[in-house]
Amino acid sequence: MALDEGFLWSTEILAAQGRRPEDISIEEITWLQKLRQGLTKTRRGLINQLRAVVGQGPLNQEAVLEIEALLLQADVGVEATDYIIEALQARLRQEALPPEAAIAYLKQILRQMFDQSHTLTFAPQKEVLNIWLITGVNGAGKTTTIGKIAHIAQKSGYRCMIAAADTFRAAAVEQIKVWGQRSGVDVIANPGQNTDPAAVVYDAITAAQSRGIDLLLVDTAGRLQNKKNLMDELSKIRRIIDKKATNAVVESLLVLDSTLGQNGLRQAEVFSEAARLSGVVLTKLDGTANGGGSPRGRATIGATDSLHWSWRRN
Repeated sequence: MALDEGFLWSTEILAAQGRRPEDISIEEITWLQKLRQGLTKTRRGLINQLRAVVGQGPLNQEAVLEIEALLLQADVGVEATDYIIEALQARLRQEALPPEAAIAYLKQILRQMFDQSHTLTFAPQKEVLNIWLITGVNGAGKTTTIGKIAHIAQKSGYRCMIAAADTFRAAAVEQIKVWGQRSGVDVIANPGQNTDPAAVVYDAITAAQSRGIDLLLVDTAGRLQNKKNLMDELSKIRRIIDKKATNAVVESLLVLDSTLGQNGLRQAEVFSEAARLSGVVLTKLDGTANGGGSPRGRATIGATDSLHWSWRRN
């Protein structure tokens, strides 16, 4: 592997997390390189436009308004944009900023915004049943995400099982079975069509408890006749989990298509009401996903040798 800019950037990111060189795999570095490459077009588009505005001379109020428009067009969000613009205006009241200083200060504001978030990490606990409820709309990458988690779980030494509770979408059960076969993970499913998803989850929990499973991944429907029906079904599944597996460690993860931007926040609000979310999985960050649950689709999860993720909660 060549020691190019992408390689060095990836190693710096991993080192900043406190990782030791001997604990970092080439697979992780390669994944980060692909992620950076997939985001290059978006990143360059915004940065080039910002540089064009700032490069016209010392930053002034007119330029700040142009920056505000660019941030909103880039789907940064109203709240975040307001925070950035207020910080820029406050600095301008103190002094004029030449182009390079303006860009540097803008980067500083963005870093401070990320640093204000709390980074949480989680992994399945040993010697106890962990149940991860995977939710999200159809096409976001739930099926592929479950397949990848199952694969990493097996590599990490966890006994894993999948509950095929998306019984409404055509071929959903067959697709999740393909992922189970690839990962060497058993899939609990009902052969009938349009069967009760909660009943599948009940049977899966029973099987997981009897077999000493460490991690049970629950696939769920992403589209029913209307939003209320979908949320009612998720609430029912969550009640079954809480009642049947009282001692289990339950995580409820929402799979979001990262290209949705601010629309993803609305999805998170809706799903949180029914499933009591504890984390989010962002997919399609590298721009290569096919979507729709295809076994060839690609959800972006860190391809590490251990089952361990982090997410940010404001």
